[in-house]
Amino acid sequence: MSLAAPRRALFLPLLLCLAALAACNKSADPAAAAPSARSAANASPRPMDSQAGPIQVRELATGLRHPWGLALLPDGGFLVTERVGSLRRIGAEGNVSAPLAGVPAVYARGQGGLLDVVLAPDFAQSRRIYLSYAEPGEGVLAGTAVASAVLGDAGLSEVKVIYRQIPKVDTENHFGSRLAFDAQGHLFVSQGERTLRPMAQELDKLQGKLVRLNLDGSIPADNPFVGDDGARPEIWSYGHRNSQGLAIDPRSGKLWETEHGPRGGDEINLPQPGKNYGWPLITYGIDYSGQPIAESTGQRREGLEQPHHYWPKSPGVSGLAFYTGHAGSAWNDSLFIGSLAERNLIRLSLDGERISGEERLLGDLGQRVRDVRVGADGKVYVLTDEEQGQLLQIEPPKA
Repeated sequence: MSLAAPRRALFLPLLLCLAALAACNKSADPAAAAPSARSAANASPRPMDSQAGPIQVRELATGLRHPWGLALLPDGGFLVTERVGSLRRIGAEGNVSAPLAGVPAVYARGQGGLLDVVLAPDFAQSRRIYLSYAEPGEGVLAGTAVASAVLGDAGLSEVKVIYRQIPKVDTENHFGSRLAFDAQGHLFVSQGERTLRPMAQELDKLQGKLVRLNLDGSIPADNPFVGDDGARPEIWSYGHRNSQGLAIDPRSGKLWETEHGPRGGDEINLPQPGKNYGWPLITYGIDYSGQPIAESTGQRREGLEQPHHYWPKSPGVSGLAFYTGHAGSAWNDSLFIGSLAERNLIRLSLDGERISGEERLLGDLGQRVRDVRVGADGKVYVLTDEEQGQLLQIEPPKA
């Protein structure tokens, strides 16, 4: 799909409706949809309201095929993954590249495909990036994987798979997966239990586990299960259902994680080494059938961790980003979370680690928010997960 020159903000809802109608007639071929750009300099921003005051929402690019992961480049541009298996570069003014060469083959079925993208801590020197994705195996088998690569002008080189979920299994859902670096040179990889619920509790398997690696994929010597013959040494924490948000709190260095519940029970956790976060033995949700989770004995059990925060009704939580270090912004000390089921952007006000308030943004767009990132300039960037997905820029209200 291609959009014409930027319109006035008044017509944006109409454009969104037309885009949705056109998407129904698109070919399944990833190359069939050519993303278009809106110039950040020329597109009319759409005013919206927040509890803290008016915000400005600007569409930078559209026509992205179920975009999933977003990385902010030092030059003001972006890398965006499309679940169908494409990685695209988007310029600061919204120009969208052709799919970059060298991306690993992905299992693009169900919830599988190309997932997260992050820049290496030394990206300015190494140009290295990391990708998480659903990796095809023999026949119908698949599993979450992570590859590192060097980003060039037209594609990737030195592509190396540094992590594979073991075993690969025959289901199409709950791959996760987000990536985050700590300040000590470790890479965290979130994953789902692939809808095989008991696997989240089985330490000899990697489904339903948060893993911690060195940047080259090797295993840190101080991981909690190193030396335990009955457990995978990659594991940091376990008992996770399907983690699609992961971020380090810049104020404390602590890792935060968002996790899909079933029907209700979406969670925020602060995963600690070796801890069991309970799925499916405890949960605040119920099965999609309306019945209790078969393996669950309730909401609490001795030895199993409680969530830091949960929602009785699932918003469908996805990408996660901290908004800190912007003392002049009304959003300073906030946590942003993408919402798929509610089709909005969640903002949580933070008092230290305590969640002191909750706000919904972008609800009038009616778009599934898959990922969110915060720029050094204090602007917020959002990906909408649709057949004709968008990259949006949000300017916060004044303090």
